[in-house]
Amino acid sequence: MPYVDGFVAAVPNANRDAYQAHAARVAALFREFGALRVVETWGNDVPEGKVTSFPLAVQRTEDEVVVFSWVEWPSKEVRDAGWQAMMQDPRMAETGEMPFDGKRMIYGGFEMIMDQ
Repeated sequence: MPYVDGFVAAVPNANRDAYQAHAARVAALFREFGALRVVETWGNDVPEGKVTSFPLAVQRTEDEVVVFSWVEWPSKEVRDAGWQAMMQDPRMAETGEMPFDGKRMIYGGFEMIMDQ
């Protein structure tokens, strides 16, 4: 089964174009280093929760939108090698400043257990 890295972040509405450009630059590197697919989504129906929710998790403010993204890899081994290579690649520094507060991004790696 493939391996997936998932990301959730709050991005200022005003930075949508900058976010898309940044994501496209990074996606090209993910693909070069072995990713099968890179998906970026812009929230348009992400409800506020009382106990937990995507907006609460990333401390979204009024002027921000929740984005949900994932990178699909053939395996965890390819993912681990890909991330290591990306972090050592000088082009990562050329992707520019992140157009969102990276300290509020949540992310993790996931072993796929079903794909129907």
